[in-house]
Parts: sequence; C-alpha cells; structure tokens
Amino acid sequence: MGVHLSRRKFILYGSAALTTSLLLKACSNSQTKTPTSAGSSAGFKIAIALPGVITDQAWNQSGYEGVNLAKQELGAEIAYVEKVAQADQAEVLTDFARKGYNVVFAHGGQFDAAVEQVAPQFPNTFFVAVNGSIKGENIAALRLDHLQTSYLCGIIAASVTKSNKLAYIAGQEFAATQQELRGFELGAKSIKPNIQVISTFTGDWNDVAKGKEATLALISAGADVIYQWLDNASPAVLQTASDKGVYAFGNTKDQLDIAPKAVLTSAVKRLDLAIVYLAELAKQKKITGQIYTIGLERPVILSLGNFGATLPAALKQKVLATKQAIVDKKLIFEDCKEGGKDTRCAKKVG
Repeated sequence: MGVHLSRRKFILYGSAALTTSLLLKACSNSQTKTPTSAGSSAGFKIAIALPGVITDQAWNQSGYEGVNLAKQELGAEIAYVEKVAQADQAEVLTDFARKGYNVVFAHGGQFDAAVEQVAPQFPNTFFVAVNGSIKGENIAALRLDHLQTSYLCGIIAASVTKSNKLAYIAGQEFAATQQELRGFELGAKSIKPNIQVISTFTGDWNDVAKGKEATLALISAGADVIYQWLDNASPAVLQTASDKGVYAFGNTKDQLDIAPKAVLTSAVKRLDLAIVYLAELAKQKKITGQIYTIGLERPVILSLGNFGATLPAALKQKVLATKQAIVDKKLIFEDCKEGGKDTRCAKKVG
C-alpha cells in the first residue's frame, strides 16, 4: 500500500520484479546469497533519492526499479523521493538517515557533495553514491564502466559518419559523463584518428526543450551522429535526430523503439540489478567504503542494446569482437595523462 507524500517524506511501494535466479546470475559472487525468505530481512530498510521522475524510461526509472527489486528479492522496506533538486539533496538524505534507513542510495554523481556532507553525521547509515566518485567510512560509490560501452559506440559512430563530426550530449559534466565522453572519443579515433567529437552539457537531465535545442545546435554545427545521456529529455534528442536524418545512440534503457531510423544501438545499464547487488552486500554487512565498478564482464548489468537495421553485418561483428576483447582483458583502459590531464587510454594486451 503506497502513500504519496512531499519530497521531505517518503513513498513506500512494492512491485514484482525479476526472478531470484536472474538476479543471482547477474550479481552473485562467492560471498553473496539471496535470502530464502523476506522474513530474514525484517527491519532492513533501503531508500533512494532521485534527481528526476520515476517514469523517465531512463536513469531515474532504473534506480526506482532497483529498490523495488530489492524489496522483492531481499524483503527490504523501501522508500524513494523523486525530483530532488540540488538545493534539497542534503535535506532529503538527512531525513532518510534520521528515519533509520540502513542504506541510502543517492542516484547520480551530482549528489556527491551532499553525501559527503551528510554521511559523517549518521555512522549507522551506509550511503551509496550511484555514479559517484567518493568513498568513506560509511560511503561507497556504485559505478558502471560507462567508458567500455561508449568506446564500442564510438567505433560504430566513426564507421557510419559522413561529416566526420560526432557529438555528445549529457545533462551535467562530472566524472561519469567525462568517462563516457572519453570512451566515445577513444572508440571513434581508433577508427578515424582525426575525427572530431564535440560535446555539450545542457545543465538539466529532464528539460525536453533544452535537449532538443542542443541537438539542433549540434546538427547545425555538422554533427551527423549523436551520443546522448539524458533522462526525460532523451526521447526528444532521439526523435529530433530522426527528424533531421542523423544517427544517435540510446542510453540506460534499450531505446531503439523510440526512433528506429536513427538509433544505432544503446548503452544498456541495468542499474536495478547493480543496486540490488550492493543492497545485498549491505544487508549482509559486507559492504565497504570503496568504489564498486561493474563493466561488460557482467553483461546482464552493462551491455549494448539491439542494433539498428542500418548497421552492416561486418560492423556488428567488429563491435562484438571488440566487446569480447574488453571482457577478455585483451583491450584494457588504463590511467594515463593526455594534454597534461589525467584520463584513461586504450591499450591492447598480448
């Protein structure tokens, strides 16, 4: 039974989700076990603070589905607050901690500063910064290796572009989006070293008008392939690309169906499964203050979506072979310096 309250309060909600067997296949390791009954998790409480709406079919919905899956699989009591503005982040996180939530997920790298502010005041609550770059005594970050999937998309983009100008759009510039942009550039330049990649950050993950405006500006600047990472605004980017006859990539969800003529593939990020993975570690008191990074080695969490119909078979084969090389660690991404800045570079091994 759910009750809708203000952002300072909580919505308790339960829903059916994936089966235990799929969860275990996706997330298990030798130290984790799924409880056989919800009763064994009595008193275990999980909350999530979301920057956008739970119906965006992208980042926020995936986080929301994650805590619901935790209720299904771990028997947890759950709560969420959506549309948390930057100015309200610390207040929302504090409210969760005061109400005794064992684990609080802050769903986006933009929450990092608020987590670092609040967490020391509540040592009995563990805070997880999703997409974050922070760690501490009771702080972990949950990261997907966005660079791996964007590298593959960069190969595709460089192979189909006619203008030799690619574009990247995201809501905000922080570590995760910088990594994704870097991967896109590396992948593209592995095919065409002199290709141009331009980027823009709209300042809002959900503003449809800003997303469309940014897309039109990039197309006017000559970009004919666009990699986007937005939330509620992502369908507007994909549809605008389709209307203008250029290509684009989906993100978080498989978004091929939104604009099948434009979408080449999607960077599919199963945050719901990743959230349950860390929630289960927390329930077992095995979570530690570190950055947990999940890559293509767990394909039910991070993968490419369906390919668009326009992609040649040879290009699909090349991308899948490169994906396997990443999984097999024959192609790695290591820390390096470029232009005096810390970044990551691709390196073939063996």
